[in-house]
Amino acid sequence: MAQARQIPSLVREHHDVIVIGAGFSGIGTGIKLDEAGFSDFLILEQGDGVGGAWHFNTYPGVAVDIPSLSYSFSFERNPYWSRVFAPGTELKAYAEYCVDKYGLRSRIRLNTGVTGCEFDEQSDVWHITTDNGAVLTARFIVGATGVLTQPKNPDIPGIDTFQGIKMHTARWDHTVDLKGKRVAIIGTGASALQVIPEIAPAVSHLTVFQRTPIWVIPKVDAAINPLLQKLMAKSTALQWSARMLSQAIVEVGFVLTGQYHRQFKVAKLYEKIARDYLKKAVKDPVVRAKLTPNYGFGCKRPSTSNTYLQTFNRDNVALVTEAIEAVTENGVRTRDGGVHEIDVLICATGFKVFESGNMPPFPLKGIGGCDLEAWWDENRYQAYEGVSVPAFPNAFLILGPNGYNGASYFQLIEMQARHIVRCLTQARKKGASRVEVTPEANARYFRAMKARTGNQVFFNNSCSTANSYYFDKHGDVPFRPATSVEAHLRSMTFPLSDYRFSGAATR
Repeated sequence: MAQARQIPSLVREHHDVIVIGAGFSGIGTGIKLDEAGFSDFLILEQGDGVGGAWHFNTYPGVAVDIPSLSYSFSFERNPYWSRVFAPGTELKAYAEYCVDKYGLRSRIRLNTGVTGCEFDEQSDVWHITTDNGAVLTARFIVGATGVLTQPKNPDIPGIDTFQGIKMHTARWDHTVDLKGKRVAIIGTGASALQVIPEIAPAVSHLTVFQRTPIWVIPKVDAAINPLLQKLMAKSTALQWSARMLSQAIVEVGFVLTGQYHRQFKVAKLYEKIARDYLKKAVKDPVVRAKLTPNYGFGCKRPSTSNTYLQTFNRDNVALVTEAIEAVTENGVRTRDGGVHEIDVLICATGFKVFESGNMPPFPLKGIGGCDLEAWWDENRYQAYEGVSVPAFPNAFLILGPNGYNGASYFQLIEMQARHIVRCLTQARKKGASRVEVTPEANARYFRAMKARTGNQVFFNNSCSTANSYYFDKHGDVPFRPATSVEAHLRSMTFPLSDYRFSGAATR
């Protein structure tokens, strides 16, 4: 075993498990740890509230993009969603409700960002440093920070010289009144699709800068009648039936379409639906052509909306597809020489995903000081079942590479939490202080995942022009090419022999 390096000695407290992140990943993990008898855990959260993306994203129009019945824990079904696609405020309230119902509040530490994690090979514990100067230790850590957490600001010359109001959709400034303002928004992804229809009626003029158009299909959305809510609250069978229908819709629309493109040839049907919808929604044929994607359906996450495309019929909305050359003190200049004077600049430019400093969002050093980000740079993004990486004992991930299959994040959270609890339960039975996936098991899983890429839409369609964040720096798309049923079964039946359980837990 390599000699352990010196680690700071200012340790204030120790826990069996420290979960990093109090979004739904952290909340779901905490619930399942408690349920399995692992009660000595702490959840660290850099923000001042729980809910993760639903705490930070409060822009106008923010809502779920899959049916709400699927976007919730299976063990905590909510019969009171106000709409088929619930607004963000209801997801935030649902997070708060789960935290209180399952007694997590006292085990969540807000305003505590993690700045680094380092494994002590002599004691088989992790040392976690925080931005307030504390160093905590834990036998096990769970990374529940997600990937859509750190806003990505555009790298455009002059953007820091802009003298007007500037904000990112993920950090919306509600003190700003857009009424009567000249506004520009950069980006036409999932967030922009929700924001643009909401602010267009209020602003004097809205300029939308589009690099890549997005596939949009009609949104089958509606308010849920209070009587139906009451019926669902009283009937578990009705709740499950509605959830299963919702799950089936998501499975077809996202999982089968994306992961089994070769066998399940439905992408062209969705493209036809989207093109027909676009033709009906947008009057100007020139604008319509600009809004038409030149890549295959599924290369990027498609969206649903009943108002986005129609917004481009408004006289006060302009779609600009010329590349931005620079941001000036009072506007945006495009490469064709056009200058667009504005009062407010909104960046709907998404999040850092496979970029340095986000996977993971802090230095994480395993055996021999091996850095996880460097390990992934050298070996490609991979993790056994999307949970564990060799040379990083006692560390688990919720949204690791090749874990998410494109369905509901809640489904992923429950599967990965089940996987983690199985490992911890086995360690408890064996009295082991170290749990580490074997390199052989990890390599076998990675080969199996890569062998299926020929089925995925990403490698069977015209994705080269999609500018999709799905693709990492290695040219991989580290999704899990598997149905939800298979992924669920694997979380319950993966061989525990794929892990090494060693050492003796003394603390």
